[in-house]
Amino acid sequence: MEKLSEYAGKILNDETCIAVRDEWFARMRNLFDGKEDPFLDTHFFALNGVIGNADADLLYEEPEVWVNRALEDLAGKVNCIKNEEMFVPLCMEPPFYGVHFIDKIMGAEVFFQDGQWYNHYLDQEVGCLERPDLENNKTWELARRAASAFTEAKVGLPLFGLPTIASALNIATNLYGEEILVAMLTEPEAAAHDLGIINDLLCEIHQWYREHIPACQLQPVISWNRTQPPGYGQLCGCTTQLLSASLYEEFIMPLDDKLLAVYPEGGMIHFCGSHTHLLEVLRNMPHLKAVQLNDRAAWDLKEYYEGLREDQMIYLNPCEGMGIKRAIEITGGRRLVIADTVEHSGYEPAE
Repeated sequence: MEKLSEYAGKILNDETCIAVRDEWFARMRNLFDGKEDPFLDTHFFALNGVIGNADADLLYEEPEVWVNRALEDLAGKVNCIKNEEMFVPLCMEPPFYGVHFIDKIMGAEVFFQDGQWYNHYLDQEVGCLERPDLENNKTWELARRAASAFTEAKVGLPLFGLPTIASALNIATNLYGEEILVAMLTEPEAAAHDLGIINDLLCEIHQWYREHIPACQLQPVISWNRTQPPGYGQLCGCTTQLLSASLYEEFIMPLDDKLLAVYPEGGMIHFCGSHTHLLEVLRNMPHLKAVQLNDRAAWDLKEYYEGLREDQMIYLNPCEGMGIKRAIEITGGRRLVIADTVEHSGYEPAE
């Protein structure tokens, strides 16, 4: 089997670079702990990492080779982490089946078309979902092989990002479409059964990764853009905008909080739509420690900043309608991580 070169292995274990990464992690943890960061004069914490790339087809044929080639690619980008103005973590992340990784494990037909992964809905009624046999699941086997290849490479610098494990509601809507939403109102026991099956699977998979990847390197999906201090998890809450606050609180919030509780520090929920009607519920989630906002959700930064707890962080992907300058006016840089480069922002700090 193709192995990582000695040169790349040495580069990706460079103690100086690891120290730079860990210093940024320490500064980031200070933000999560509500402390001021005396090192930054730009009034915000900037984050924008780099990833290792390899031939995508290899991932589904020889995941070990894909991992080693992605690490070789990262070794050529090692100097990126030496940026003094922003955190540029080096990340590798096997993107199995895009956002349909769990759908594939659950038995859905997943296919690639026009540069995008899709799936067909399950041909069954809500309420009949069964837990997949993970030990004999080919998709999960590929994912385990990739993770094992990473640990066997024995490289201390790169972060390992998870495939998209999403949330119970995201997965359920992938599997059933609008039928899962209807079932919450018309067949609540059936809906709760399937959502519970999905969430238990998600928690089990997260726990496996926690047991097999070093905590200082384990990151959730989109690891280069949503990097958190070690010990924090993440789920994707895109579809929560489809639910009322009462339905979210009844069916989904307990599941989301249970998933985040798998991690010792709790974790983050990603939002990309109109979700502010859930703010009171989010504020009361014990294990929710951060929200990540991009696209439509970024427009509502002010509502999130004012509506969440003081100990809940906000990750912002700047966009048209919510640039960095406006974000700093709203937050003063407090509880805020900007997932963008300072030089791309057009933002100039005050003298």
